Amino acid sequence: MSKLMISVLSLCLLCWGSLCFAGDGTSIEGDYMEMRTCDIYTGPCFANAEISLAGKQAIMAWKIDRGTQAGVDLTGLNVVLVVSATDTLSFGGSLYSRPEPIESVILVDARANPQQRDALAEFVQQQAGKVAGTVKRVDAVEIEMSLNHISMESTLSAGEEVQMVSRKLKHGDCVCTNEVLYYPPLADVTNSAAAFTVEGSFQGKGLPVTWSNLGTRSTYLATFAY
Repeated sequence: MSKLMISVLSLCLLCWGSLCFAGDGTSIEGDYMEMRTCDIYTGPCFANAEISLAGKQAIMAWKIDRGTQAGVDLTGLNVVLVVSATDTLSFGGSLYSRPEPIESVILVDARANPQQRDALAEFVQQQAGKVAGTVKRVDAVEIEMSLNHISMESTLSAGEEVQMVSRKLKHGDCVCTNEVLYYPPLADVTNSAAAFTVEGSFQGKGLPVTWSNLGTRSTYLATFAY
């Protein structure tokens, strides 16, 4: 096969991949993690006991495999949204609450250039919607995020402010045998599944509280494609 034919074939394959990505309406995709300060996999009796007492905070993180936001390439970058509300974040759940007002902190990938940092902040507010509330601070930090959708093992670190570790739920994690996915994810995601929170904490500035959440059934792992 001639070098010319190889070059033409390579160009065709590149164009085909780009068309497949754009043709389904998707412009950005990747993996998602979420940790709440209440059990998401729980029974109605436990959820009722925790309403208005727990679940007022959340950490939401996007690992962008490829894609753009407002024409800015965000491939390979990460962004974290930390949320603190005045009541349980029960959007979409069976129990009614009024979590507003909500305050948040956005942590963008330190590898991003200024234009990408602005696009990451715009992206996370767009995808979180009302959950983002009033953004009190946007800072760039080193973000490391990895997850395995089979083993349900995940890790997230965002500077010295955010730490998350999860594992797969085990038989012994079932308490009342009546557990369900009580609270849906706070963002529009796909392939979501609950995991066990080994470690989950926020120790940064800008929000009314910091927290540490250990040994709970409070993590979601998912994918996204917008």
